Amino acid sequence: MIQALTLLSQELRLEELSSIYETEPVGYKEQALFLNAVCRITTNLNPWELLHLAKTIESEMGRTPSFPNSPRPIDIDILFYDNQVIKTQNLTIPHPRLAERAFVLAPLAEITPDLIHPELSKTVAQLADEVEGHSGVRKWTSGGFDVSTIRRRAL
Repeated sequence: MIQALTLLSQELRLEELSSIYETEPVGYKEQALFLNAVCRITTNLNPWELLHLAKTIESEMGRTPSFPNSPRPIDIDILFYDNQVIKTQNLTIPHPRLAERAFVLAPLAEITPDLIHPELSKTVAQLADEVEGHSGVRKWTSGGFDVSTIRRRAL
């Protein structure tokens, strides 16, 4: 996660980083627990350039094409881009399954609870309250690791 945030910060400005959440896998269950976080950024990149950057970083970090919900070293998603709605074959913003995923909404609500989903007309906090799956999402507290270490290195 530190490596991904460091690579991102070379091309854009990381404004805020949520806590890290340990979450149970969704879809394909036969894999290790995931670590998830959300960051707020400022960038001059357009959405397609930002997607290209995310996919390039994933590739550099060892992600290879596989089946949906497969194990992977890193997964970088664009959840929102201002209040834009984009629906193309390669890019959908807001993220199409955002409102169904407690593992996304918990960290997102931590840093931007009042952000309004442009299609659902609900705040992130409302979506987080309504989503199922909270029991599989918990703040990560492993071995005394301090999330501020990642924040200091990345922000």
